[in-house]
Amino acid sequence: MKNLKFRKYQGAGNDFVMLDNLDGKLPELSTSDIASMCDRRFGIGADGILIISRENSYSFRMKYYNSDGSLASFCGNGARCICAFAQELGVVEFGKTFDFIADDGSHKAVCSVQWVDLQMIDVDEVRSVLGGCFLNTGVPHFVKIVSDVDSVDIMHEAPSYRHAEEFGTAGTNVNFISIEAPSSIRVRTFERGVEGETLACGTGIVASSIAASIQTGKNDFDVHAQGGKLKVHFVSDGRKYSDVWLSGPAVKVFDGVWNMA
Repeated sequence: MKNLKFRKYQGAGNDFVMLDNLDGKLPELSTSDIASMCDRRFGIGADGILIISRENSYSFRMKYYNSDGSLASFCGNGARCICAFAQELGVVEFGKTFDFIADDGSHKAVCSVQWVDLQMIDVDEVRSVLGGCFLNTGVPHFVKIVSDVDSVDIMHEAPSYRHAEEFGTAGTNVNFISIEAPSSIRVRTFERGVEGETLACGTGIVASSIAASIQTGKNDFDVHAQGGKLKVHFVSDGRKYSDVWLSGPAVKVFDGVWNMA
């Protein structure tokens, strides 16, 4: 049995286990290892696991795994939390912009006290489908505007979109949003790989803000997720969405040790 040190962080209720592989000595983790760690009754409990490692020309590399053990190309709130983790490890400094790399490409970020501003990838295609819109903000998202997100039975309604043939064999994440004011929206997200609703989803919050922008013409949003409030800003010419920033809390919850079998 090997003891594996970890830290747990949360960003607006989206919670993650952080693992340090800066020295390249982290044991290889299987899909079942990751799923066991994320289990909320028999493990640590998390929406996913992030691993920080060295990468030439960047401050660090981020690798993200969903709670079912599957690899994902990106996670917005996870990325903000790993930036806070990197600051705790001394890899980056408060108040200074830095670059890191993930499987969806490079990103910029800035850390302040329990808050991280994160630059997301540009979005150059938004497709109308199934009464909503589909776009990729690092991972694929379907967004549907409703009058009241609280009235949505998300565990009943989301799976049909999650697995719809229009989104291919991999499927999609699903977001329901309500526009409360031209620059204020409420969002609930069913996450692929978690296969349930999470308290917040960074890539989904960005996707939802872009969907709302099509309706309102705004490019700054206060976003109210189940787990807290975040902010989104971008520049748009009506076709492409660039200089996309997601901002919100990133807070360490605790340190711990996981006993690997």
